[in-house]
This record gives sequence, structure tokens and C-alpha cells, in this order.
Amino acid sequence: MGLLHELRRDIQVIYERDPAAANLVEVLLTSPGLHARELHRLAHALWRLHIPVLPRLVSHFSRWVTGIEIHPGARIGSGLLIDHGMGVVIGETSEVGDDVSIFQGVTLGGTSTQKKKRHPTLGNRVVVGAGAHLIGAITIGDDVKIGSGSVVVTSVPSHATVVGVPGRIVALRNPDDDTLEKLPDPEWDFMQSVQARLAELEARLTVLEAQAPAHAADTHHDAESTPKPNPPAAPQPSAVL
Repeated sequence: MGLLHELRRDIQVIYERDPAAANLVEVLLTSPGLHARELHRLAHALWRLHIPVLPRLVSHFSRWVTGIEIHPGARIGSGLLIDHGMGVVIGETSEVGDDVSIFQGVTLGGTSTQKKKRHPTLGNRVVVGAGAHLIGAITIGDDVKIGSGSVVVTSVPSHATVVGVPGRIVALRNPDDDTLEKLPDPEWDFMQSVQARLAELEARLTVLEAQAPAHAADTHHDAESTPKPNPPAAPQPSAVL
């Protein structure tokens, strides 16, 4: 009953979070994220039994069929949605909480070659945008949103929104009253001031370039109106005595 309950939950989250889901038959036949999740259940069960080779073969087959690579050792909670899915990589020591949403091209990768915890840990209800890369043994708190294309290499507290390369926290949501609190970002403020100054300099340069032809014409006119000095008289030859 536990397995059937989890399968129903996996199908339910597709209806809840994917507006393109039309009907049950379509979901069962054409959802690569669902296929990858169920194949990972099999691979992970074999992995926990310490059966050699076979878990990796199941994972390899899943990648070939779905374009999604989940290491058999990764621990994944219930309610995972992998939308589109192509190019998703979830490493061996990754831990994914409940009701997490992951979009295409996401990497939960490691930075160490040692056999220890080296991949990210995601809390519950985390959303990871397309093409984001989470690298190292970092912890992502509950209800975090990570923007598309971000590269996250440090831990993130719960209820935060992260964007950029490297990823930076741009907002924190207060779970008590559901309000957003924007954090001060001196680096971003500096970049904004540099862009504003650059725009000002470009505007001034445009004005100077527009005035340059008129200034050149005035200079030429002044040069023509200035009387030219008479050339010096040629020296007279001296008389030969």
C-alpha cells in the first residue's frame, strides 16, 4: 500500500503543478519526470540492498529513456515534480525533500572526489528553475525559490529567493504574514550606479558629437576671415664692388 500511495502522490503532483497535464493516460505515458522517479525507486531499493551493478544499470536505462540522470544513492522525498526534465542530474549523496519542483537542465552536483557527503540537500517545497546548478554539500532551506540559470554554491536559509551567478539572496518571505522583505545588496546597488553613470556619459558624448560639425565649421570660417600676413620681402643682392 505504501508504494501505491506514493505512486498516486507522484501522479497527483503533476496535476497540481503542471497545467499541461490533460488526463491520466497522457500523464502515465508521456511524463519523463514520473518515469524517472519510479525507475529511481527501483534503483534506490536495489542500492540499499547493496546489490552491485544492477542499480546503476537501472539508472543508466532511466537516463537513456527520459534524459534524466538520478544516481541510485540519491534520497528523494515524496511529491517530487521534474517538469520537462531533459538534462537534470541528481548526484549520489543528494537529498531532496517533499513536494520539490525541479525543471529542465538542473544539476545537483558535487565538488569533492572523496566518498563523503558532497551533493546538495534540499528542504521541502523548494522550486529550482531551469538550468540552475547547485554545487557542493550545501543546504537549501524549506520554501526556497532558485531562479533559472543561477549557480548556488553556499547554503540558503528557508523562505529565500535566490538568483544570479553566483547565486545571491534577493528576497526573504516572512512565513508569518506572507510578506516579502527585500534584502540590501551593495554589490547590485553599485552595479546600478555604474550603469546609470555610463548612461549619463553616453548621453553627454552624443551631445558633443552632435555639436562637433558646427564647431568645426566655425573654426574653418574664423580661419578664412583672419588676414594672412604678408610674406617677408626677399633680400636684395648686395652690389659687387
